[in-house]
Order: sequence, then structure tokens, then C-alpha cells
Amino acid sequence: MGLPRSSLLLLALLATVSSAGAAEVMSRSEWGARKPVLAMEKQTPRRITVHHTATRGKHGFSIVKKMTSLQAFSQARSKLADGRTKEAWADIPYHFYIAVDGKIAEGRPIGFVGDTNTKYDPTGHVTIVVEGNFEKETPTAEELAALKDLIRDLSRQYGIPADRIGTHKDFAQTACPGKNLEGEVRRIAAELAANR
Repeated sequence: MGLPRSSLLLLALLATVSSAGAAEVMSRSEWGARKPVLAMEKQTPRRITVHHTATRGKHGFSIVKKMTSLQAFSQARSKLADGRTKEAWADIPYHFYIAVDGKIAEGRPIGFVGDTNTKYDPTGHVTIVVEGNFEKETPTAEELAALKDLIRDLSRQYGIPADRIGTHKDFAQTACPGKNLEGEVRRIAAELAANR
């Protein structure tokens, strides 16, 4: 015998409420990720750290193309914009990528430490990169909405408090995530703290 109709309606309503505003994330398999090319170190998520790509947002390109290009760059020895050479990484350095249209894709699996071109230890950091150079441009409304939803979801899922939500600049000598995104990250963290 099944549940009464009133119970089914209540369950459907609760499911809708609990998923409202949840960030939709394209999985690695959905965008066609290759396997890591090197061994990776395991981690337990303890904080959320936001970055920017430091390149202008690319409108008109699919997130699939952006992710496959980023993975190809990450997994090869590559020249950086400042002239330095980056050795091959195991995979995409970030755990999540937010595109200019607000779409989110899974990068490196969250249970593994990310990579960085700067001098800080990213162990325990869940890293989110937002597409754009936010020293020169402002994040789109779609990027900010996606970032807020993703930070909220990760904070809840991993028990990460608002005082452990920050930016790359908090840990390294860098302009990342740019002056036009840094304040937005602080506002999102403050809002989360106020609503707990």
C-alpha cells in the first residue's frame, strides 16, 4: 500500500524547498574530462577560496570548450602570461569553474588538493575560479548568483563556517581575485554568517 496523497504532496513540497537555489554543477563526465595525468594528494575540505581566471571573460564559448581547454593547458608544461613556465599539473587546479553565463562545472575532484602558481599551501581549500579579469572588469550578475549558491551549498555540505570563506589574496601575494570580485566574496561570507 502506498503513501496517502497528502503525504506524497508534502514530500514533493519538501523536496522542492530543499533543492531551491541549489547550484547546478556540470560533472566531469558531462564535459568530457580526461583522467588526471599525475598522482594527487587527498584532502579534507576546510575552507573555500575564490580565484579569478585573470583573463577577460569569453562570451559565446561553451563551458565544455572552456573546461577541455583549461584541462589541456593544466596537464601540460605551459607558458604563463607573466613569462614563467608552469610544469604539468595532474588536472585542472580548481575544484569548480564559474563561466560568464553563470554555468558551473566540476574541475578537480574536491577530495584532492588543488594546484597554484603562487606560494601558498592549498591543502584543505575548496577552490572556485570565476571567469574574468576582475581587476579590469566586473563579474556578471549570473556569475555572482552562481558563486553565492555554490559557496552556500559547499559551506553547508562540508560544515565550512563563514570565517573560512575567502580569496586567493588572503594566502598569497597576488591581486587575485581582483578588486571587483573581492568585495563580493566578503559580502557573500557576511551574509552567510548573518543567516546562521
